[in-house]
Amino acid sequence: MLRSFDNHEKLAIGIETAREATIGWLKSMQASGMPKGCMRISAMHEASRWPGVLLPGTYNGIMCLDLLGGLADWSADERTKLVQWLELSRHPDGRFRMVGMREADVFKKSDINETWRYIDFHVTNYALGAIEALAPERRPILDFVKDYLDEKTLGHWLSLRDLRDPWQEGNNIVNLASFLLLLRQHGDGQADGENYRPAVDRALDQLFDWHDRLREPTTGFWGVGQLSDDIQLLHAFAGSMHNFHLWYHEGRVLEGQDRAVDYCLSLPPRIDSACIDVDAVDLLVHGWRLLAYRRHDIEAWLAALLPELLAFQNADGGFCDVREGTRRQDGWVKGYEEPQGASNTFATWFRWIAIAMIADVLWPGRWTWNFRRMIGIGYRVSRWSPKA
Repeated sequence: MLRSFDNHEKLAIGIETAREATIGWLKSMQASGMPKGCMRISAMHEASRWPGVLLPGTYNGIMCLDLLGGLADWSADERTKLVQWLELSRHPDGRFRMVGMREADVFKKSDINETWRYIDFHVTNYALGAIEALAPERRPILDFVKDYLDEKTLGHWLSLRDLRDPWQEGNNIVNLASFLLLLRQHGDGQADGENYRPAVDRALDQLFDWHDRLREPTTGFWGVGQLSDDIQLLHAFAGSMHNFHLWYHEGRVLEGQDRAVDYCLSLPPRIDSACIDVDAVDLLVHGWRLLAYRRHDIEAWLAALLPELLAFQNADGGFCDVREGTRRQDGWVKGYEEPQGASNTFATWFRWIAIAMIADVLWPGRWTWNFRRMIGIGYRVSRWSPKA
């Protein structure tokens, strides 16, 4: 599609220029006195006051560097030292948590256990993603996941998912699924992954069955109220895009994927938040790759959004989430905050996922993008073999 436009090569050069600027900005986020790659989350981040925020600053920044090819020249020693630093935030059962988070300062749900579970799952997924980018052979500790191999425990947990907030629950689902898949891949240090395969596959089947019962057939999404409220529909799309990764990874045919593509194509191809933008691009790119459906329309939509994304880059080389308001760490409602509009490693990584996915469709093979290996934001399926 883009080849019909005069600015085809100009946009490609723009991607390369933006990439170099971002790599330079990420290097400038290096925290003083810390291992190479340990990053502040933004130029405003005072690491001495908020040391816990170095964890998301680092895992977002490392996964962005990996995506852009910026880890290629790192030595084994540099990788090991940063992995060891990341693992300082790991609890004995394998969960990661930011230093400084207190119960009085966090909220996702009225049940404090649900709040901590959401935060821990989210931080752990991303911390493990960064470690996998640095040392793919590193075996994670996954003791906290094993309870979910029990059918009744998993069934109870699924019964508590509140589809009035499908965006939050989409994160919960994809994070747990990513841990189950890691357990099947790596095992637990005493038994290898193959020993866990039967139990993990049963748990995954239970997850698929739960989704199949609750999917809204007219949209392909999960969520209450999506047929009568545009905001609820937007949130159902944003949440469901996370759940879709389980189908992509396991090579299963995703019912309603064509209707999900239709919805995304109805959205204007313009800048929204870093989350909404990457969710739409992820859903459309996987639709383009996996379906013989509206490919021309998908290419046109992606081609229209790409220059908007490139123009949104800040002068320092990073990207922000949105221009107005206050940005906080998800769930840490009375913790670290900074003004929106500033470049931060979270938004920079998310926006580069969107740019890279678009570029891989419009210029296939021109660049090597190191998409994330674990399901969740940044994952892109590399092959497709649908199962019956």
